[in-house]
Amino acid sequence: MRSITLATILALSAAACTTMEAAPLADTANPARMVSPILTTPEAEDTQTWAEPERARVTHVALDLDLDFDARRVGGTAMLDVLAEPGADTIVLDTNGLEIARVTDGSGRELPWEIESMEETGAKGEPLRITLNGARTIRIDYRAPADASALQWLSPEQTEGGVHPFLFSQGQAILNRTWIPTQDSPGIRQTWEARITAPKPLDVVMSGVRQGEPEDLGNGRRAFRFVMDKPVPPYLIAIAAGDIDFALIGPRTGVWAEPATLPRARAEVGDTEEMVEAAEALYGEYRWGRYDMIVLPPAFPYGGMENPVMTFLTPTFIAGDRSNNGLIAHELAHSWSGNLVTNAVWGDSWLNEGVTTYFENRIMEAVYGEKRAEQEAALMYANILETLNEVGRDAPGTALSTDGEYELGSAIAYEKGAFFLMTVESIVGRERFDAWLRQWFDNHAFQPATSEMFYADMMANLVRDEAEAERLTLREWIFEPGLPENVAKPDPAAFAAVDQAVLYYATRYSTPVDGPNPPARVSFPEDHWFGWTSAERQRFLANLPADLTEIEMRILDDNLRLSQSANNEELFLWLNYALDHRYEPVVPLVEQFLARVGRAKFVRPLFATLWGEGEWGRPIAQRIYADTRASYHSVTQAGVDRVLASD
Repeated sequence: MRSITLATILALSAAACTTMEAAPLADTANPARMVSPILTTPEAEDTQTWAEPERARVTHVALDLDLDFDARRVGGTAMLDVLAEPGADTIVLDTNGLEIARVTDGSGRELPWEIESMEETGAKGEPLRITLNGARTIRIDYRAPADASALQWLSPEQTEGGVHPFLFSQGQAILNRTWIPTQDSPGIRQTWEARITAPKPLDVVMSGVRQGEPEDLGNGRRAFRFVMDKPVPPYLIAIAAGDIDFALIGPRTGVWAEPATLPRARAEVGDTEEMVEAAEALYGEYRWGRYDMIVLPPAFPYGGMENPVMTFLTPTFIAGDRSNNGLIAHELAHSWSGNLVTNAVWGDSWLNEGVTTYFENRIMEAVYGEKRAEQEAALMYANILETLNEVGRDAPGTALSTDGEYELGSAIAYEKGAFFLMTVESIVGRERFDAWLRQWFDNHAFQPATSEMFYADMMANLVRDEAEAERLTLREWIFEPGLPENVAKPDPAAFAAVDQAVLYYATRYSTPVDGPNPPARVSFPEDHWFGWTSAERQRFLANLPADLTEIEMRILDDNLRLSQSANNEELFLWLNYALDHRYEPVVPLVEQFLARVGRAKFVRPLFATLWGEGEWGRPIAQRIYADTRASYHSVTQAGVDRVLASD
């Protein structure tokens, strides 16, 4: 029996998690559609939306849009189903640059509307306020701006095939309001459907299930239809269109890519069906039907995006040996953490990313073995320590739950979140932990969640007594900065051979290489390097001595063929180190890399390193960025813009 103190904590935590509805309901107008609950507690208030969902909310979106590749515009109509409280006569939507032509109800009657002018709104955009006059369906005729931040239009030259243009969207966190008028908040889940027209011979895919074959419209265009019958956060509505083909992997898995990329993509993701089975064995049924992927052109700003039924992927993960397939495991795991149960506000993004990163590591262990999972966990732990050393262990942003804006790529939301769960697992045992996490997904499926809810659920359904609660330090992990003392540190043996090689390399010298020059460090035997896993090579590159000379870097590059690496994770580490040491021979390779890759994880740090090198690096950064900026997605542009504007 629990103590009175623990019972009091549970009662207070549960009271903070009330919702408008206890579980997904059926849409009364369309009983087949689910309507997810809205959280109304203070910690669930999303400051990044103008919506007032407790008064009137969107439950379903129906898009009918034309893709205009010449004008680089998307336009058409959005039909929204509205659920309103009695007496609520207005609904507020999120927009950013949308050109609204007309708003009507379901019968075509004009509805009053206005886009309210706001000062310094930035990415939040402007609220679109519509007077309902009793309407429960509204139609919006509109066009997205040519510079819509969520959309990237690629010229044929920016594709692998070089013949046809390409389009893709990236909506997370609050960019979809630049091309879809809706309530753009992760806590306001919506079902949706779409009819999209595009010029032949382009194919269109979306993060919904395609309905039949495309319809030939007879005017050089085709229409594609999609349905997502499960309520999702609006940032997960995604689209891609281009010259793409499909390859089957398993009974419910497959991959799309440009024809020239497809064979390599298919080979790289060949373990996906096994990953889905491993994920289901861990935490229950995969509830989305198919799990397909699309490998996009390299301008895509992220490693991957977990759009339901159609994960978006960067081609930079393709290494030829499946060594970067942790990316696939991560995006797949989002089908439970993030897509099934979603952070209600972006300050709780660790509920998506940290839980997913933990889940990813479990999938990797199941499919590729314990050693690989331990090594990848050790790399994550090193990222946490590096971040804490940079920003300070008491920095407020190092808490898992924050009041700040969501920033993608954070070692805190991802890796600290994962190590929180690894630590809990190590204390309560894997069997108990897995049973708890599985019930969390089951009991909160298709619903938003907050950190307070996660904490309360752990206290109610996982923690056995007050003594165990004290050992777990749950509130410290979630709500306080830094890294708690009870963290389950990775096994130091995971990289024992690599760390020994690092030490050997740091202290081993040869005779002078070029006459009067001082001795140079010798490279350890090549068979070590080429026999290592990618995680081991990354560990070595991340721990190179800080004082390598130009001669030593040349020897290392020549012996290990670092500049010729087909693994972009390893190549990036080498290029970043070389730039930090002003190693001139890599500058042309950096120019080529930044011209072909738009992944923010690589692009922003390379520019930051150049910028940090002052008079040597800043002219190089400015010259390269002048040529490459237009080829980057707005997400990548924003990150580099901040770097080049800094002192």
